[in-house]
Amino acid sequence: MTNAKQKILIVDDDEFLLDMYATKFRQDGFDVEVASGGGDAIEKIKAGLKPHLMMLDVVMPGMDGFQTLEKIKNENLLPDSKIIVLSNLGQKEDITRGTSLGACDYIVKAYFTPSEVVKKASEVLNKK
Repeated sequence: MTNAKQKILIVDDDEFLLDMYATKFRQDGFDVEVASGGGDAIEKIKAGLKPHLMMLDVVMPGMDGFQTLEKIKNENLLPDSKIIVLSNLGQKEDITRGTSLGACDYIVKAYFTPSEVVKKASEVLNKK
């Protein structure tokens, strides 16, 4: 499947980062939706948004990324979607918590350029 058919939801409360990642993914041919936080993402998903992949920040006001993951998992909101945590929290406990809540990967923002994040997302999506 090419990136052009892939819908991605990016969830981050930082408008600058949200914009930067959205631009980068669009340049690579993805169909991009954005949400400014966990609550916003859940609303969009419940309204029918079914992304192939969700990039989810952890540290956000209101509903944080872990709570968002938990809600998605408990309510089976995205049974066919892959979720990657994209956060600056890089402690082993954070990574373990993210993957135990259903994230298929965990990217620490500080260690990856936006291009590398897009490449990683493409790899996750193209894994059979």
